[in-house]
Amino acid sequence: MHIRKLTDQVSVSPQILPGEMADLEVAGFRSVINNRPDGEAEDQPASAEMAQAAAANGLAYRHIPVVPGQFGEDLIGAMAAALDELPAPVLAFCRTGTRSTTLWALQAARANEPDALVKAAGEAGYDIAALAPRLRAMRRG
Repeated sequence: MHIRKLTDQVSVSPQILPGEMADLEVAGFRSVINNRPDGEAEDQPASAEMAQAAAANGLAYRHIPVVPGQFGEDLIGAMAAALDELPAPVLAFCRTGTRSTTLWALQAARANEPDALVKAAGEAGYDIAALAPRLRAMRRG
């Protein structure tokens, strides 16, 4: 696992496996958000399998599938609700961690300075600088 911290409450990573849920629980995570659509890759565990593994290890679980490049208001709202409702700290994952990072930044844009979100993502190893204009527009809106 390559976990990267965005805030004290939210971290992201590339794909995790069901057998790694115990490690997440030991590391102090309390919730997992899966941002990959089922069937995106042949070797990818299904969301139902991930949910079962999370529950078996005492972790809350939410599936918010994101098709690459498609970050509509429904998904942004779902991510905001999940981060508000699930016990923290939360680990969100997708294939590389980029979609999870992007969705985190978009849901945080109204309450946070866009440059701070881009910086936090960059410090975690994710370049979301191209998202800055959208983050700024959301902040003003």
